[in-house]
Amino acid sequence: MDLRTAATLIQAPLSETLPSISAALAEDIPHRAIAELSNCSFAPFKFRGETPGPAVTITDLAALRSIVPAQGTWQGRALLGGAEAPVVVLISAVTEPRAMLVLLRDDDTPVRAEVLTRASALWDVVTAHMEGLRNEAVPATLAVSRAAAAARAVAISDLGDVHGAALTSLLGVLRDRDVDDATARSRAVDLAVTALVELRARADLDRAQVEERAGDAFERLAESLRRVLRGRDVRLDLGLPGAEEGADRIVPSEVSSTAAAVVRSSVHAMLDDQGGVSRVHIGWKVVGSVLRATVRDDGPGTLSCGSLDRRRVPERLGPLGGRAEVDAVPGWGATVTIEVPLGPPETPREDPLTVLGTRELEVLGQLARGRRNRDIAGDLHISESTVKFHVAKILEKLGVGSRGEAAALAHEWGAAAR
Repeated sequence: MDLRTAATLIQAPLSETLPSISAALAEDIPHRAIAELSNCSFAPFKFRGETPGPAVTITDLAALRSIVPAQGTWQGRALLGGAEAPVVVLISAVTEPRAMLVLLRDDDTPVRAEVLTRASALWDVVTAHMEGLRNEAVPATLAVSRAAAAARAVAISDLGDVHGAALTSLLGVLRDRDVDDATARSRAVDLAVTALVELRARADLDRAQVEERAGDAFERLAESLRRVLRGRDVRLDLGLPGAEEGADRIVPSEVSSTAAAVVRSSVHAMLDDQGGVSRVHIGWKVVGSVLRATVRDDGPGTLSCGSLDRRRVPERLGPLGGRAEVDAVPGWGATVTIEVPLGPPETPREDPLTVLGTRELEVLGQLARGRRNRDIAGDLHISESTVKFHVAKILEKLGVGSRGEAAALAHEWGAAAR
């Protein structure tokens, strides 16, 4: 586990990150399954491998999080998938909430401290990379988010099936004439409480992963801007949102992350594409069903929309239906106004890329960069014939007749590879 390993992991396609980590850790920490609970807004729970009993759930990992350290490593036995198993847990030091990696092992042999230290450092590198993709709202990541939304809906449906089974068991107990009233009541209460606790735990966890206060999002943005401006002779003024500006409003994390990324891009454009900027003011508030951010400078007023286009601002805002406007007055400075809807528009334009799977979106992103099939195969670690198959399916699903038309749609809807 060295820097080359870390580089390989962060270059892997998003869908292959977990199996790649598993392979990298397998020699030093043998395991038969690996699970992840992260701050990823569209797929916070991932699992790969064999379980000691029934399927491991996101609720299992949420319960485990309550007994492990806030960061670092932990090893012991934990209840996962209805059975106790030895595990090694790695907690990221760079994300909030802390991303957790769980390795399910076959034996309780303690893992050496130096091995745990290296594994923890590797997990920190991977989660820092993922946090960067999330905070910068990389268009390709947003495209994967759309594909994963369907999978998340299936998971929610499966959870409904689980609780449907719990209700069926509850009715079975109540209808069993061979069980006296007191016993039936006790069993029914146990079943109902267990199902309710699981449901609430899952709902709370989902909410924590995909939503945040607008005020908290602004504080994260402010801290990142301080780092950007550190060392530059530029004053940062912050219009801290209060109650009237919707500081306590709960907003989707993808919305706040995208708005923050565009604000940072706007600041970079003002500083790098103009001269004479000594002050930048940032405003942030929720207006109705829109998160609105403003970036204003005291520069020469020569900022153009092209400056934002070169920093892929339209690609970032496009998947969420957002927009950015530039108002520059020569000699008086420039203002960028950013608006991102908190939810889908009432009459949204249908996104043609929703018909594509995760792997197809990855191939499309590469295709949009003008890559050849051989190059795509090398980057995604698949055969060239598999790439040809995916390209054919992409053209068929999108209803286009050429790679160029597919690439145009990829750029329009933010699926161009990073």
